[in-house]
Amino acid sequence: MRSVLRIAVAALALGCSAALADDPPREWDGLVRVDSARFDSVYLAPGADFSSYTKVMLDPTEVAFQRNWIRDYNRTTMDLSSRINDRDAQEILDAVRTGFQDVFAEEYTKAGYQVVTTPGPDVLRLRTAVTNIEIAAPDQMTSARSRTYSEDAGEATLVLEARDSMSGAILGRAVDRRIADNNSFMMRRNRATNTWDFERMFRSWGEMSASALAGLRATPAPAAPPATGQP
Repeated sequence: MRSVLRIAVAALALGCSAALADDPPREWDGLVRVDSARFDSVYLAPGADFSSYTKVMLDPTEVAFQRNWIRDYNRTTMDLSSRINDRDAQEILDAVRTGFQDVFAEEYTKAGYQVVTTPGPDVLRLRTAVTNIEIAAPDQMTSARSRTYSEDAGEATLVLEARDSMSGAILGRAVDRRIADNNSFMMRRNRATNTWDFERMFRSWGEMSASALAGLRATPAPAAPPATGQP
């Protein structure tokens, strides 16, 4: 089951590139793009009705670095002890996964939604992926005395998918790319500042997501288009 979920979310992550384009497609797997003041791209199922959902069920978050980021980072790092190995990479991904899930659950709870672990008629199932992760200063905590300065802490892309928890019917997707703590000046970056900056980014995503759901619940469901061959 875990491998099936991983493959499914990986497919979502691949589709997010098109959704982030300057001219994103009008449709994505039968979903229709709608205007959004919060996310880069939002797609909803025609006729989707969110009004009955008062609880959310959060699937385990899938996480992935930007392709070749580790390789490129290691190529530019002169000190061998500061390079990222497989264990370092897994620790970073685990920290991102845990931090994101904790913050997302907190933000939905703050917004008045009960976070549950079982499906129900009033439960919206949320599948999340944090992809294309880049980190300005992984900070391997070695004995080497080095400092990293950057205008930002890194970046990542959120892919959020909403489904009815009982039927599994897909209701919508959102994609949003963010730069963590983007400044116009250089500042020192390390593990502590990265944790703080990425947590703030995750919290922003959680607030946006919970607020968007509130808006969808308060909006009458749009009429679904007629079936093919119908008037």
